[in-house]
Amino acid sequence: MINDFVRFFHKSFPFLITVFLWRLSIPWWNPAGILALIPVFYYTFVRPINWFVLFGLLFCFLIDYRCNLPLFWTSLFCLFYAVNGFQNYIDATHFENNSLYLFMLFIGLGLLILIFSGWTWISFINNIWLFVWLSVLYTPITASDKWVKK
Repeated sequence: MINDFVRFFHKSFPFLITVFLWRLSIPWWNPAGILALIPVFYYTFVRPINWFVLFGLLFCFLIDYRCNLPLFWTSLFCLFYAVNGFQNYIDATHFENNSLYLFMLFIGLGLLILIFSGWTWISFINNIWLFVWLSVLYTPITASDKWVKK
């Protein structure tokens, strides 16, 4: 019985952590549940899981809905997924640091577009803060996957 629970927890952990981070929406630390982009990116590109792409697409849409951005993160996610499907030289599963730099490119590109779409100093500072915060929290959140596997 315990082995069944452990197996269930191993299989459901990526989905549970994504829902948890999305629901843990705090205006300054996790606006609109944007921290959920970390497991969405990780379990789609770095350690792909069956059917997680659709789940990640749903959560990108939910983040867009909370941010009042019509399909912004969803479109960026689809663009990165399409580029990942056509590439032959970049293999995100074998990058060091759980593909932190690729994640920083994903988040940085999105936040750069948001900075220039409505330029104010407040949005500039908020987006820089989000970039730093997401980049710092990427490593502990993705390391939790290895901790759960043990």
